[in-house]
Amino acid sequence: MKPAFIFPGQGSQYVGMGKDLYENYNEVKKIFDESEEILNFSLRKIAFEGPEEELKQTRYTQPAIFVHSLAIFALLKKRNIKPEAAAGHSLGEYSALVAVGAFSMEDGLKIVKLRGEQMQLAGEKNPGTMAAIIGLSREKVEDICYQASSIGIVKPANFNSHGQIVISGSIDGVHKAMQLAKENNARLVTELIVSGAFHSPLMGDALLGLTDALEKLRVKVPRIPVYTNVTAKPAKSAEEVKTLLKKQLQSPVLWEDIIQNMIRNGMDLFYEVGPGKVLQGLLKRINPHVQAIGVGKLADIEKLN
Repeated sequence: MKPAFIFPGQGSQYVGMGKDLYENYNEVKKIFDESEEILNFSLRKIAFEGPEEELKQTRYTQPAIFVHSLAIFALLKKRNIKPEAAAGHSLGEYSALVAVGAFSMEDGLKIVKLRGEQMQLAGEKNPGTMAAIIGLSREKVEDICYQASSIGIVKPANFNSHGQIVISGSIDGVHKAMQLAKENNARLVTELIVSGAFHSPLMGDALLGLTDALEKLRVKVPRIPVYTNVTAKPAKSAEEVKTLLKKQLQSPVLWEDIIQNMIRNGMDLFYEVGPGKVLQGLLKRINPHVQAIGVGKLADIEKLN
């Protein structure tokens, strides 16, 4: 079988994430302890104990998921379970790039910390929202966003699976698109509880705050293919990695295309590396015939032995 690692993004967090691993594996303890020194906040307290409202703040969510994912990755590596390709959903792209050696975990964590802070600030400065639309085609959702954009900014943000699309933008723009989606007989339209309009033009300030750090990031050519959010194809060079990470903040996540391309290129065993089961659920919707294994808790690791 050809294994691929997929890394979750924001929305997969939960209070208690990583605690069982921290208490049972010295290498996980080391990763969390060293990460906390870089972050200058109590990552363990927020991830292990909450409260949930604090963990859900973007500035804390992103580093928490990133560290958890890479702690799991270290345990998989120790068991000689290695991917032949990788991808990550939004924030998860940073985890994937560290896993394949494009940059160090320390450098990645510093960027992720800054990314979370800048995205939270951009959300406070330019309030927006996001909504999930189930049961309409990509073309129909794009057309709805185009129509609603006369009221305010609104664009597709995540093409997650066939008929499951997230839109993002100004509050007025998204609400108008939600209304149009209902009028077009969408199966489900629901506003998401988020702190900003991610993957939309309203993240412009976050991009300004992140650009300089990404320019200075020491990036190597990925050792194995990392399918990127912006193109759904592997990045070919260090410069392309940087360029696409910049574009990613304001561009839609082409997750369905990423998974289809990976399967087309022979991947047939997917490990979700990190908290939650979001990506396993999407994988089943995209292609129910490939195998998915979630690795996020102590019990999941012990099953691999």
